Amino acid sequence: MQMLTIFLQAAGAATNAKGGGMSFLIMMILLFVIMWLFMIRPQQKKQKEMEKFRNELQPGDKVVTVGGIYGIVDEISEKTLLIKVDKDVKIKVDKASVVKDFSDTQAK
Repeated sequence: MQMLTIFLQAAGAATNAKGGGMSFLIMMILLFVIMWLFMIRPQQKKQKEMEKFRNELQPGDKVVTVGGIYGIVDEISEKTLLIKVDKDVKIKVDKASVVKDFSDTQAK
């Protein structure tokens, strides 16, 4: 009789473990979906906007680099920009280092 009780308790524990494993899997999937919605998706959207901004740059646009250098785009090549920083000073920077256009913010 005691053996039967022990066996039934062990079977019940195994059943509970299977159900617990399924709820754990559902929680992990739910956690991944929430992370994707609130972290990964907005970052991808921001990267696409920055890529679009960099591809639409034209000579005469006012820009700021990652290093905080303000300038006006003078020449554009495939991967680099020539930025006019002062009257006779021009620097060559990578397109990826340009982060924003400040001409609209000054107009407001």
